[in-house]
Amino acid sequence: MSDLPIYTVLNVPTVVSHPSIHCLQWSGDGQACFVTKSAVYILTPDPGINFDTSSVIKAPVKGKAGEKPLGWYRTMIECNKEGVSEKPQNWPEISQDWGAVVLGSLDISVRTVACSPSFLTFDGRCVLAVLNSNMEVSLWAAAKNHLKGEWACVQNITTFLVSHFSPKEPSLPTALQLQTTSIAWSTQPDFGVFPSAGIDSSILAIGNRAGSILLLRYQQDKNQLQSIRHIQTVEVSQWTTHLSWSPWLTISDRKCKAYLAYGTADGAVGLIAITQILQSASTLSGIGENHTTLISYSLPPQLPSAADGRSISSMHWVETISGHTILAVYKPGVVHLWPAPSPAAIDSTWDVPRTIFLQTQKTSVGSSAVLPVSGTFYEPKDDSLIISLYDGSFHVIHRLSNDPTYNLTKSPGCISTDTISRTARLLFMRAEAREIQKTDANRTSGMMSYDQSSTVLWAHESCRPTDFSYKHDAKHNVMLVMAQLWEHVIDETIIDELRAILSHARTATGIAPIALLRPIFFHISRSRNFGDLRGQILQVLQEPTLDESQAMVINRMTGTLDAETRLDFRKSLARHLFGWNYILRMRMKLAVADMCWKLSSGNLQAQADCGQVAQDLLASIAHWVLGVMARHLTSIIASVSTADVPFVTRIVIQGLLPGLPPDLSHEVQNLSASMSAVLPGLDHEAGGITESCPACHVEVPLVDITRAVCENGHVWARCSITSFILATPMVRTCIGCSRKAFLPLYHRHSETQNWLPTAGKSWIVEGLLEAVTHCLFCGNSFVSIL
Repeated sequence: MSDLPIYTVLNVPTVVSHPSIHCLQWSGDGQACFVTKSAVYILTPDPGINFDTSSVIKAPVKGKAGEKPLGWYRTMIECNKEGVSEKPQNWPEISQDWGAVVLGSLDISVRTVACSPSFLTFDGRCVLAVLNSNMEVSLWAAAKNHLKGEWACVQNITTFLVSHFSPKEPSLPTALQLQTTSIAWSTQPDFGVFPSAGIDSSILAIGNRAGSILLLRYQQDKNQLQSIRHIQTVEVSQWTTHLSWSPWLTISDRKCKAYLAYGTADGAVGLIAITQILQSASTLSGIGENHTTLISYSLPPQLPSAADGRSISSMHWVETISGHTILAVYKPGVVHLWPAPSPAAIDSTWDVPRTIFLQTQKTSVGSSAVLPVSGTFYEPKDDSLIISLYDGSFHVIHRLSNDPTYNLTKSPGCISTDTISRTARLLFMRAEAREIQKTDANRTSGMMSYDQSSTVLWAHESCRPTDFSYKHDAKHNVMLVMAQLWEHVIDETIIDELRAILSHARTATGIAPIALLRPIFFHISRSRNFGDLRGQILQVLQEPTLDESQAMVINRMTGTLDAETRLDFRKSLARHLFGWNYILRMRMKLAVADMCWKLSSGNLQAQADCGQVAQDLLASIAHWVLGVMARHLTSIIASVSTADVPFVTRIVIQGLLPGLPPDLSHEVQNLSASMSAVLPGLDHEAGGITESCPACHVEVPLVDITRAVCENGHVWARCSITSFILATPMVRTCIGCSRKAFLPLYHRHSETQNWLPTAGKSWIVEGLLEAVTHCLFCGNSFVSIL
């Protein structure tokens, strides 16, 4: 086991406040969040990203010959900086009672982070909720470049709560209600509507010292301003120390249910059953629908764990391969497993809570089974729950779906606690690259799986528990290690895994394509048998995907063209461009085909095969996008003016290109006829398909929608959204395929600033640029510089 590959060894000169299963976690955008005492490091693995590769950090790896280290993009949130608008909350201003004292205010540090689903911000990315030791919560989002740029505080939730709850007379109950002790952000529910509703239905839960849980929702207004909305307050009567959301379960049409588990200071664990119902109403303009959610909650009588006076170190929900949902509660040396009530369609082989006692794995003098849990993940292939403790040991609970058992020794065909604990110790010794003694402990503060299998990422610090000398923060050094923890033949399962990921990908879940494909990108880029796998991968990519375009219905506009109509048009565009499962899966297939093409360099025939598959997928995606554009333009054709004609003409010209499906050609012809009826006698091609070269002002016709070449040899990229020439630095770049597009105009600093070409100065173009938050072709997010 000592020759298992190590992919990453990164030294981070920092100190971690405490071990936690939230110390390392994945965001909905596929970024690893590493929580330390003074900052949150945001690391993005480079497989599948084709942007600014010079910024990738690759640590040297000592392992198998020819093993490639994994590259990472890195940025961070410095949460302890005090700016004019970031001063810590002064609790004595609200209450000077001793019960309101917060000792963490003496040295403010980061306590934990909760990641939202993706597609939440106006540019389609996730938000991080950060809880500090002063019991304050703030929301952070990337400004321009989420890979290596600045993350800014977009909302101080504590300030919002102060203004929302504070009475005229400050008091101790008010202070306790404002002091946050735990946070958790739910996933997005899938209401089963197509296209997906296009609204944020995730919930941020905040527990406080007053014994209540606040349910909040992140939202944006029409002017792209972020805000937070209070939904409900649930009284639980005890100080909540931990919160954890279960996955949402669709229980009927447009109705979803989830459990919010909460842990209290006396060791009890309770549940809140939360139900959301999607409600729809037609818009005044007739374009699309307005969606809202009706939220209700109840307190089930059963408790997963009664009060026993033992503190809870962590808890989380596990969704097993059989469909069961299990709550795992960790206390010193003990794991409590509580099965949630299963739907009638799912057979449950065990429905009584289980208690499993962990045993110490003696890998160092600091080994102990009663130390806190630092990480956990579910391994579906083995139906096992993998747990890591602060002492660096790993523990395996087998047969989680059927009959949970804890075996120390190795069983045939199964991973064992003893084996992977010893392997983790050997990998620790190799990563440290120095002589390690029995007195050296590998304090593991965080752990998570990279691929939901044997590749694991953890954060450890080497220390000697027998050395009681003081070590100040500047001397601490945490090491991020990513390695394979047990033998696992990936090549035998990668094809089935790819097929499963593609078939289960859903737009409603709020997970970015690059996050869904993370294990696929990683393993095919490192497979020694990629030449043999390539043909099978291409076969999977060529398997038909159910085309949902026939179900797409865009009603004609019935109202007048005003601000609300333009907003409805933009929302409908976004829903149909990104809300169908078909187009998500096609974009994921294209991303895999591009990866295969890149890995086939040096083999011309293999690259040609990959290129042909990618070209077919690209054509299907382009046809879908063109169909969405044509149907939406037809729906508002009565309001088209002369300023909108150039862009509409471009859509019509693209519909005349050879190779289009007959039904799509027919739709574009109807659009052309409708425009001629609305604006008779107008030269629809004037200024529509011909532009001037920005360098020499020679006319450049529209013969290629990806680039423009004038007769003097000047070459210009075209906007991947509008096909206009990009002659401005106000552009954004896709991190996956490097296609570029104009920035939406809400980035401008004044109303007079406009970087769109003359032919593109149309409300339709402006709305389209705002609706497209991700690449139309590969589905990845954009980054910008200016």
